Amino acid sequence: MSAPAVLVPAHLTTFVAFDFGLKRTGVAVGNRLLKTAQPQGSIHAEGSARFDGVAAKLKEWQPDAIVIGVPYHPDGAAHENTTRAKKFGRQLHGRFGLPVFEVDERYSTTEAISSGAKDADAASACIILEQFLRSLT
Repeated sequence: MSAPAVLVPAHLTTFVAFDFGLKRTGVAVGNRLLKTAQPQGSIHAEGSARFDGVAAKLKEWQPDAIVIGVPYHPDGAAHENTTRAKKFGRQLHGRFGLPVFEVDERYSTTEAISSGAKDADAASACIILEQFLRSLT
């Protein structure tokens, strides 16, 4: 699955990606120069407690921007988690002031599980981020 080209300013080079979930949020880090990402584990927290883990990851990696996976039904229709993920993206932007880019993450968790990932959420974040990095022009 290929993503449409994303217009991202060239000075944004380092990204942290989040695969939002109600109980776990996967994390990955990557850069546009290598167009690769590495999983960074998952944040096991719910509600506003999740933002403590997010803040720690952002402090550790000092990214230029954030990428989030936004899930859709196979036919492209939005659902409840689509709304939740988009809200999470708005909250990240509001709390941390970094640009937030959304990626259609259909099948990323399925792909992560089928690849045998020990932490499917972090692996899914990695897949999301690599898809985003490949879309950069």
